[in-house]
Amino acid sequence: MSTDNTVEIAVLVGSLRKASINRQLAEVARDNAPDGVTVNIVDLQALPFYNEDNDPATPDGQGATLAESVVAVRAAVGAADAVLLVTPEYNGTIPAVLKNAIDWLSRPYGTGAVKDKPVGVIGAALGRFGGKWSREDTRKSVGIAGGRVIEEVEVGITTADLTDEGVGHADVVAQVLVAVSRLADEVKVNA
Repeated sequence: MSTDNTVEIAVLVGSLRKASINRQLAEVARDNAPDGVTVNIVDLQALPFYNEDNDPATPDGQGATLAESVVAVRAAVGAADAVLLVTPEYNGTIPAVLKNAIDWLSRPYGTGAVKDKPVGVIGAALGRFGGKWSREDTRKSVGIAGGRVIEEVEVGITTADLTDEGVGHADVVAQVLVAVSRLADEVKVNA
């Protein structure tokens, strides 16, 4: 936790589309964070695909220089107390942009930016299960990368069921707030 007892949560969104429902869910988390919690959405737009040749932490990358976008994402997540991953479901699994971010954050192996951080996974998808497969795959990937997955952080929105209010509907906002609060509580318990 930061020195002023504020819990800092970094949010990574698995969709780059500006108007995506998952980006809107991240904004709901940011805009409705409870007192004592700051939620920051981390930009993944310029993150290159992970390649060991470009990672100085690997034998193949000796002499390489990390892209500024990688340094920025690692710094943002490294400085956070917890991580919230917001994921759509692409072809039944985790989107490439989010998997790529997890790959960068898992390095250097054993000491990556997500190591031992509480991580929650929420999301929205068109399928009738609201992206269940994607959330499961994301939990698996970030857990292997070193994050401490908090299974109780669970929000799966079926986008076809959204009303005209979209993710601004009181029920959706309440679900996201519960997820953010649960993640923040996990930080406070282990502080």
